Amino acid sequence: MEEYKNIDLINNLKKTIDKALKDLLNIKECLDLDSYELKIKKLEEEVNQENFWNDSVNAKNVMSTLNNLKKTQEEINLIDSNLKSFKELIEISDEEEIYSMSKEIEKDILRVDELKMITLLNDEYDKEDCIFEIHSGAGGTEACDWVLMLSRMYQKYFDNNLFKYEILDYLDGDEAGLKSITFSVKGEYAYGFLKSEIGVHRLVRISPFDSNARRHTSFASVLVTPLINKDINIDINPNDLRIDVYRSSGKGGQGVNTTDSAVRITHIPTNIVVTCQSERSQIQNKETALKLLKNKLYLLEKEKQEQEKNSNYKEQKNIEFGSQIRSYIMAPYQLVKDHRTNYEETDVEKVLNGKIENFIEEYLKKGSNEKENI
Repeated sequence: MEEYKNIDLINNLKKTIDKALKDLLNIKECLDLDSYELKIKKLEEEVNQENFWNDSVNAKNVMSTLNNLKKTQEEINLIDSNLKSFKELIEISDEEEIYSMSKEIEKDILRVDELKMITLLNDEYDKEDCIFEIHSGAGGTEACDWVLMLSRMYQKYFDNNLFKYEILDYLDGDEAGLKSITFSVKGEYAYGFLKSEIGVHRLVRISPFDSNARRHTSFASVLVTPLINKDINIDINPNDLRIDVYRSSGKGGQGVNTTDSAVRITHIPTNIVVTCQSERSQIQNKETALKLLKNKLYLLEKEKQEQEKNSNYKEQKNIEFGSQIRSYIMAPYQLVKDHRTNYEETDVEKVLNGKIENFIEEYLKKGSNEKENI
């Protein structure tokens, strides 16, 4: 009987490894890994030029691209080599060694799954960091509490996926929760993954604020914009800006800045508003807010250019930013459903604890399939 267990274990591991190797081959083709060697060589030649660091901004971008290419190439080749070695070793290893190897194989296979996701992220800004905003919609206090719930859900998702984040600004609700909150999120493909959350999120539950315990529906909107990783040369007329300073929304306690250091900047021609209260001084908050404003103005100009090239662009963006994308139903039954992909899960608590990876993956797959069918 022990021999049969060994055979079953070996056969299952072989199947798992074969599937991972097949997935890895598809990843290599999607990324065009064969071209990486030439790209790396050209970039290294550029780096070795005497005047390379004269343009520090371009130099940083080139170095970042070079390091990313090398890292991806080395990682994929290492996983490929590991899996092939494991496949050979399991034939000559005893059961204890095979079990030990299976743990190592599991790590590589998990990384293959992550790399599969990255192949779905090939839009212009997918690799960038991002600004992530949540705003309350219809529903009063309920909607503000929903913003707070979503902010906790996303912070858990950020933590689980090793994204670094910082709260740039928030506005408390009148009675409970938050009217809005803004995060800066940094990490590999932060915008690429989080763009899937853009839109209106709907909550249905028995209200904890209703003494009659009635069912309420609340709405909150999520807006995600990429943080462009380069110097943005945009001239802003100081007369086009209205700059307001106000007291930070801290809850009190040690280290809280009690001066009027928070900054709100309104760009009057476009009515774009940016705020920042995360820094320790008014000057720092103003610098960060101006950087965010330049970023939004740059993206607005790019959007106009896309609209001129593509008559369907504006309609697509309106749908993307204004539509209800997901419902979280806690009563009379338990269900989270994404209306774009029809993907759903019944464990609402798990989703609200940050486990939204499946929803993101289904959205990215759908987007990739739609591109292929154009």
